[in-house]
Amino acid sequence: MCDKSHFDQGELVAVQTTQPLDRPLDYKAPAGGCFVGSFVEVPLGPRKVLGVVWGAGAGGFDLKKARSVIRVLDVAPMREEMQDFLRRVGDYTLSPLSSMLRLATRAPGLMDPMSMRKVYGLGRGDPDRMTSARERVIAVLEDHGGLVFTLGELAELAGVSSSVIQGLVKQGVVEEQETPRDLPYPRLDAKLSGKTLSGDQAEAAKLVRDGVLSGEYGTWLLKGVTGSGKTEVYLEAVAACLESGRQALVLLPEIALTSEFLKRVQARFGALPAEWHSGVTMTERRCCWRMVAEGGADLVVGARSALYLPFQRLGLIVVDEEHDQSYKQEDGVHYNARDMAVLRASILGATVVLASATPSLESWVNAGAGKYRRLDLAERFGVAEMPDIGAIDLRAEPPARGRWISPPLEAEVRARLLRGEQSLLFLNRRGYAPLTVCRSCGHQIGCDHCDARMVEHRFQGRLMCHQCGETKPMPTACPHCKSEGTMAPIGPGVERLAEEATAVFPDARIAILSSDLAQSARAIRARIEEIASGQADVIIGTQIVAKGHNFPLLTLVGVIDADLGLQGGDLRAAERTFQLMRQVAGRAGRADLRGVALLQTHQPDHPVIKAIISGDDEGFWKAEAAQRQAAGVPPFGRMAGIVLSSPDVAQVFDFAGVMARNTSPLAKIGAQVFGPAPAPVARIRGRHRVRLLVKAAKGAPLQTALAQWAAQFKLPNNMRLTIDIDPQSFY
Repeated sequence: MCDKSHFDQGELVAVQTTQPLDRPLDYKAPAGGCFVGSFVEVPLGPRKVLGVVWGAGAGGFDLKKARSVIRVLDVAPMREEMQDFLRRVGDYTLSPLSSMLRLATRAPGLMDPMSMRKVYGLGRGDPDRMTSARERVIAVLEDHGGLVFTLGELAELAGVSSSVIQGLVKQGVVEEQETPRDLPYPRLDAKLSGKTLSGDQAEAAKLVRDGVLSGEYGTWLLKGVTGSGKTEVYLEAVAACLESGRQALVLLPEIALTSEFLKRVQARFGALPAEWHSGVTMTERRCCWRMVAEGGADLVVGARSALYLPFQRLGLIVVDEEHDQSYKQEDGVHYNARDMAVLRASILGATVVLASATPSLESWVNAGAGKYRRLDLAERFGVAEMPDIGAIDLRAEPPARGRWISPPLEAEVRARLLRGEQSLLFLNRRGYAPLTVCRSCGHQIGCDHCDARMVEHRFQGRLMCHQCGETKPMPTACPHCKSEGTMAPIGPGVERLAEEATAVFPDARIAILSSDLAQSARAIRARIEEIASGQADVIIGTQIVAKGHNFPLLTLVGVIDADLGLQGGDLRAAERTFQLMRQVAGRAGRADLRGVALLQTHQPDHPVIKAIISGDDEGFWKAEAAQRQAAGVPPFGRMAGIVLSSPDVAQVFDFAGVMARNTSPLAKIGAQVFGPAPAPVARIRGRHRVRLLVKAAKGAPLQTALAQWAAQFKLPNNMRLTIDIDPQSFY
């Protein structure tokens, strides 16, 4: 293709659509022409679909058959660096451009004409008579200066019915106008003063600010113990970015974190940022996408997919809790938002801040190798001190039969109850019990569509499959032997732990924090705020409690089963257990009350448990890195997970065997292929799953070899092939 950027009417242009096609399609430019990057509506068969002008058309066919672009959309064109970013992510993840474009256009109504809405402001007329309701409407409009409101907003603020406002409109007291529905967000004031920083915070903030203001690419690893004030440091980087006239993006791993963070942003900059995550409405998503593209949003706070928003002048990307596994997209395009944030910043000449108390081993190694610059915050902010961490040896001090809270942990909780302090009992298992077994015949209740056991959720009165979401009522008789009253729960989940805590501490207020017990993200945030204000004595929580929440009265964390994450053959099991335990322990003693964290374990001498208790983070990372390097696995080698799935178990195993025997493109780069083998969860939603694992040296051209290898095989119609570069999980 040529590098021409504007095309006149009738010229051939290549349009990349969001449809599952293997290449851009040629169309004639519409009346008025179009540019490279223009968002367009084009005909595809009988349908009209969304596309982006990717460049000049390839031609090579009868031009009389070429169809025309229907229209250019009233949307800011896609910038060249965004096209480059999508291409490079697609190349890295072996994803087609159509899939990448779908990621970049996940906002409703992009093909709709710009819609309008009615807003209301103060007019010039006088009312024929004054009432208390009319006075309130006028007072609200006068108090807010030139701001305008929708009818509902004004009625709510003034405490009146809409008919009162409509009456004032007729008399010219209130002016009714039509404006575009999607308006710019309020400007954030970077010159407002932030919190007073400690010496370490101020030094780290200055270095990152200078990096942002330089306008050059750079990645910083901001490693700080829990409660050290990492957020205040990177908010100073946001301020520097806004001062320089550029946009900033802050990625958070959990929607429930956004409420508290938004308050901190508003306190620091005087206005709320744009939000992009599954908890916002479709209208808010469309507005955010359009305003980001037009430069009408200074700061976006969002989930991993916010990385694909059409920023005009992005200068800073913050990845908070950068170690979190939720940054890895496990379906569709398999990307890691942490790594792709670094890629996008390198294209733009922007700054990246990776913040965590327990960094990923990849980031730790990159910082050690000089690829990232490292900043350490070793102490908690203000008077808060790090909690004391200890182990409870369950071999010596086990709980009573049928219980999971050991006597030493029970005593510590009672001491907090007497002092009016909070305790957290942590168990990373949702539901009531992970397994339901018949005491008569031994039958275990499994999912009808997956090779997974169903989890009892007693509060909902249902059994649930955590793989596919299928639910069924809890049976009163065994489905296998029909015996009545023989079904027994095996093992604890947070609901069962809460039941035990209620029995052991009958006067305590018990609160459960688990994602499956809240109806919405708003409900989770409300529950977190209630707990933070002291409306609970004992908190029972899954990993959602480990993600950045601040509970001032919380002084005890008890980990019910510290050994849980060490089970299985996942190469990241030790790393994830270390991170999760350290993050959970860090919830204790965040204010002026000293905290204690106790880990119940059958393996107090396990290297991970000992590293957590000793606080020797660097020693743990060094040992973990040495083991990975010796094995030639990430981050010192490369891996790709291959999953084949089909309703036909024999067919999928046979096909996987053929692939495993014909690996010459992989052999040329020295890669090894392991498998085929049943996936750990061998059937999901009725599809049988077979895994292969490819391992290669660090510098090997793995994607090219994988593409050549996969191209040798024609998949049967009912079979799917998924390639996951740098897999984070091996389910």
